[in-house]
Amino acid sequence: MPQLGHSIGFIGAGVMAEALISGMVQSEMVNAKDIYVSDPDTERLLMLEEQKGINKVTSNKELLNFADVLILAVKPQVVGEVLTEIKPSIDKNHWFITFAAGIPTSYIENILGEVPVVRVMTNTACLVSEGASALAGGRYALKEHKDACETIFSSVGNVVTVKEDLLNAVTGLSGSGPAYMYVILEALIDAGVRVGLPRKTATELTVQTMMGAAKMAQDTGEHPGRLKDMVTTPGGTTAAGMYQLEDGGLRVTLMNAVMAAAEQSKQMSERLK
Repeated sequence: MPQLGHSIGFIGAGVMAEALISGMVQSEMVNAKDIYVSDPDTERLLMLEEQKGINKVTSNKELLNFADVLILAVKPQVVGEVLTEIKPSIDKNHWFITFAAGIPTSYIENILGEVPVVRVMTNTACLVSEGASALAGGRYALKEHKDACETIFSSVGNVVTVKEDLLNAVTGLSGSGPAYMYVILEALIDAGVRVGLPRKTATELTVQTMMGAAKMAQDTGEHPGRLKDMVTTPGGTTAAGMYQLEDGGLRVTLMNAVMAAAEQSKQMSERLK
């Protein structure tokens, strides 16, 4: 993976920030000594300093003295407060990456002015370097900013580039998607127990089945419908199970879940415009 060539500042030291720090350092795109982190939780900062080798910083304003790429890794409800605090310290070398849910680039630009901003929607699978991330550049973001952001998030999974108005759809699909998968996993495991399997065995088989199915789709490039047909023998056991899934409305339920989550993300963004 290419060297990033930037000093990185994290405003916020939560689990997603930790995942990105780990990914960047392990992929050798940036040295830990070039990563600076600020957070009110001094114990967590100390832990990251000891375990990851990063530099802990006592305040958000001080962070801007060391880093040019600033990653907003705070809860959406405090983004405005943080930006207002650091605005006087921003110069032409600074630019921002945000993965705060529902925060459009225009909101950040309205507070900070003509500052490059790249917005990312990722998911919790970043914690195991299997994240699905989508990025979009703001009004002042150049190709170099988007390329650097893609490099950063490639260290923890796959990255695609979309128009910003599609990030709400991304939120509904892949941002919230792990939760949908966990519900399906849980239901299949419980079903395995219901038909007589020990829970540990049911869990192992179900998790591997989902991982294997995903890898088949990824590696073969086949349409999921064709892969499904490869498993489904006419009049067989899978066909009987598929009938129950269709009769229970699984397909429509999943589609409705994605649309509901996307609409919620849209409403959150519109309240800030």
